[in-house]
Amino acid sequence: MGDDYAAYLEERSARVVRLRSWIAAELGGADAVTLEFGCGHGHFLAGYAAERPEEWCVGLDLRTRRIRLAEAKARKRGLDRTRFVKAEAMEFLDALEGGPRVGRAFMLFPDPWPKKRHRKHRMLQAAFLARLADLAAPGACLHFRTDHAENFAWALEQVAEHPRWTLRPDAPWPHETGTYFQEVTGGRYQSFTAQASK
Repeated sequence: MGDDYAAYLEERSARVVRLRSWIAAELGGADAVTLEFGCGHGHFLAGYAAERPEEWCVGLDLRTRRIRLAEAKARKRGLDRTRFVKAEAMEFLDALEGGPRVGRAFMLFPDPWPKKRHRKHRMLQAAFLARLADLAAPGACLHFRTDHAENFAWALEQVAEHPRWTLRPDAPWPHETGTYFQEVTGGRYQSFTAQASK
């Protein structure tokens, strides 16, 4: 296990270095970015960015085909400040250290990992929230949405108990657009917004 773990850490470090270079090349003029974790085919972020052409936006996903389709949407709409990249969330956040701050982040319909033994795979863990808060611009917000009731309750609890995030129940949702997951739920989803604090 020792050799395997050492190899994993070396590979992870190399990915973070590559992402840091990508950030410098693609986001060099940005003071702050809007992130979407698990951007899929880019429907939501492309719609959001079209309404806010002054913002730098980055969508992250783990599947190459999704990234290519999302990039095509950005090109078609002429979204000069919108980028999509294949990256794991925590690795991207580590690479962002010393670069632009996070002004806003979206996590929409993430995999709920419904079995109790699989909850460790859910994205919205305490370590993720702490790392995101480390990189947050003043007043930065996290927007979460899911159609999985138990995952919503669990995520809400993670954020409510975290010392560096405050739930904002009256905050308006910043953008609505039709996405695959949103349409298949028939409107049966729940959302929350939280604000980072230092």
